[in-house]
Amino acid sequence: MCVGVPAKVIEKKEYTALVDVMGTKMEVGILFVPEVEIGEYVIVHAGQGMSIIDQTFARQSISEWEKMARADVI
Repeated sequence: MCVGVPAKVIEKKEYTALVDVMGTKMEVGILFVPEVEIGEYVIVHAGQGMSIIDQTFARQSISEWEKMARADVI
């Protein structure tokens, strides 16, 4: 099963970006989304930004992840 998580881009370098994944900052590759801009959201899987996603969808997804975390499902 593949699971991607939404992340907000905080800083952008040539091939990587610093992102915020539900409060945790991490560096991810952006080879698949080189056009991403600071402030946009991407789906991160295996340390790579896979696609740029809509802000509304990202926030809804984060909300669902938070519900699962509170329920101790993940």
